Amino acid sequence: MILTVTPNTTLDLTVIIPGYTPNKTIRSLEAVYSTGGKPTDASLILGEIGIPSTAIGLAAGAPGMKVEALLRARNVEVEFFPASGETRINVVIVAKDDHSHTTITTSTLEVEAAHLEALNRRYEELLPQATVVVIGGALPRGMQPSYYAEAITQARAHHVPVIFDASEPNLSAGLAARPTYIKPNQDELSALVGRPITTLDDAYHAGREVYERTGVCPIITLGSAGGLAILPDRAYRVPALKIEVSSAGGAGDAVLAGLAAAIFQGQPIEEGLRLGFAAAAAVCLLPGTADCRREDVERLLPQVELIPYLPDGNTR
Repeated sequence: MILTVTPNTTLDLTVIIPGYTPNKTIRSLEAVYSTGGKPTDASLILGEIGIPSTAIGLAAGAPGMKVEALLRARNVEVEFFPASGETRINVVIVAKDDHSHTTITTSTLEVEAAHLEALNRRYEELLPQATVVVIGGALPRGMQPSYYAEAITQARAHHVPVIFDASEPNLSAGLAARPTYIKPNQDELSALVGRPITTLDDAYHAGREVYERTGVCPIITLGSAGGLAILPDRAYRVPALKIEVSSAGGAGDAVLAGLAAAIFQGQPIEEGLRLGFAAAAAVCLLPGTADCRREDVERLLPQVELIPYLPDGNTR
């Protein structure tokens, strides 16, 4: 079983506009509701490509019910526990004229001790059945970064691989518990190592530093530059596919889905990288966050390249 854990469930509203002009009424070209929250997005994508998963987390209000409905429509098994406030709504603004992509986040979910206890109890019950755990994202009010360290430690105690994706300070907290993989983007990796990441070599050296220090493999997403996978005895550059991008929201979360699928199916992690980056490209074709079509994933999969990478720009 693939188990995804999202403490801060999210409903994304993607609004596509011709261009942004301040102090004017802007009529959208399209508006789409979709899931948000990294592990939830991974479950949505897995459901689209026909791989089962169980999604647990905290949710509240009508937005939480909408997220649950979107997941169930993709045949995801969902078990959200009620919290206070509301599942947050993020607004993603995509401007066609300059291809800009801006996300306005909110924080409206509020977690009390009883809510967290219910989630933790179910998580502990499901771990013995789990093949892999995908966990991460922002934390709602009432939760501390130490939550991730504790949840990852629990999974490790059950010998369950963990794929973890979060930004600082949650990333450092969870990394200390030694998940199997982390999936930082360029900015998240920069914040983690405390220096700018501007080139592939920067990303390689930072990722290798993380691995040597922690034993955790970073799978780094680099936007239009593709990605870089740092594994124990090898590294791969994954060039971005040439596609027309509608919205990149949730593309990185597709990589989580690919990695989880490979572990679940007992495949080499290279197969997960191929599937993840094919799904990421498929996500970029549609306006909604983490939305994709199975046929696009299957069409793009043969185009994904894993190029062995050595420092200073060398390949072999």
